Amino acid sequence: MSAMPELHAIVPELIMAIGAMALLMVGVYSSERASRSVNWMAIAVIAVASIAVAGTENAGAVLNGAFMVDGFARFMKIAVLIGSAVAILMTMRFARNERFERFEFPILVVLATLGMMVMISANDLITLYLGLELQSLALYVVAAIHRDNARSSEAGLKYFVLGALSSGMLLYGASLVYGFTGHTGFAQIAEALADGRSVGLVVGLVFVLAGLAFKISAVPFHMWTPDVYEGAPTPVTAFFASAPKLAAMALFIRVVVDAFAPITPDWQQIVVFIAIASMALGSFAAIGQENIKRLMAYSSIGHMGFALVGLAAGSQQGVQGVIVYVVIYLVMNLGAFACILAMRRDGEMVEEISALSGLARTKPGIALLLAAILFSLAGIPPLAGFFAKYYVFLAAIQSGLYLLAVIGVVTSVVGAYYYLRIVKIMYFDEPADSFEPVPVELRAVLGVSGVLVIVFAVIAAPLVDAAGAAAASLF
Repeated sequence: MSAMPELHAIVPELIMAIGAMALLMVGVYSSERASRSVNWMAIAVIAVASIAVAGTENAGAVLNGAFMVDGFARFMKIAVLIGSAVAILMTMRFARNERFERFEFPILVVLATLGMMVMISANDLITLYLGLELQSLALYVVAAIHRDNARSSEAGLKYFVLGALSSGMLLYGASLVYGFTGHTGFAQIAEALADGRSVGLVVGLVFVLAGLAFKISAVPFHMWTPDVYEGAPTPVTAFFASAPKLAAMALFIRVVVDAFAPITPDWQQIVVFIAIASMALGSFAAIGQENIKRLMAYSSIGHMGFALVGLAAGSQQGVQGVIVYVVIYLVMNLGAFACILAMRRDGEMVEEISALSGLARTKPGIALLLAAILFSLAGIPPLAGFFAKYYVFLAAIQSGLYLLAVIGVVTSVVGAYYYLRIVKIMYFDEPADSFEPVPVELRAVLGVSGVLVIVFAVIAAPLVDAAGAAAASLF
């Protein structure tokens, strides 16, 4: 078989890699003012890669089976690319205001996104690790990009130390899986497991899932999340909470569904435990938070728990539910962070939840959209977040996981408290000083995500059908 059809399958990744290197040259050889144009060029590179992904055919396993191009990979890649492009857009003005505008930032985002695309298409333990490390190394630097800010540097260091630990665990697990099956390819691992499993292999599975749980910040590997979310510059936090979460969840799905399908009961137990622990911690720990970024960190831990409920079902419908969930979560998250980025007074960012008091009187439009997003995050019908939870709970019930679904609903109710508290502060408390005028790009992101969340019930069919097709391509 000639190499050309295989190269055709990885065109989007090649565009991102070549684009990142070209942008690096532009940045290095241009003046200090180049960062603004590099930002727009990075968004253009991501847009071209998105078109390439949409135009790629489902080639199946290519590059000696190391790389998978199927409906699932294409769907998730487009979602990740959109998330990354919006993150760059939201950073531009913030970086200028906070004086850390550097051309390296968009390039690092492009490289991290390339790593995410490799993760989504990984069909081999070695490809999985390459994608994960390419993403992680770029994200460590991005977390600490604001060098003059002690909190940002601390966030980068914490993320790096704990991230290195999780990579080690993942690698150790992968080496055990290879040792006990004799293969690194997912299809070959599944074939080897069909004959039965050994204790050593289950230990390997546990370590691999522990490394992946760290990347989606699921309990008990969540400890980095609140500190990194609070310490990193706000648009960087928005990026962390969106695209990398999607890519890690896609990788999690691919590993358990493709490589470990014959031992589904084994990984199901692990996923059920992680899901319950994440939902519980995310719901209860967020109640006392006063910093909105820390609140969003605990919220994201809880939401990853809800998404894992669908995966725990171990069925095609469960995976479809997870895909719908993470895409809706991406939209809600970007909208919420657009509003957090708009919280500026006297040239300074404010992060306390109390700063939102009386927002409905000073900026009614923003308060309305943020309220809609918060109601959606709480899972209140008929908003998008309700349907996200509905699909994952339905899949769990159909797989007989009744207790898991009940715990999910209960923790959902607890979690609704802290979202509704913010709405109460915006609508019923005495107004604080007004925020500065909201930049047009933040208004656009908040507007689009707010509208999508509100009208989701009307436009749900295409997303649910696409998610269903993506899930079917895995089974």
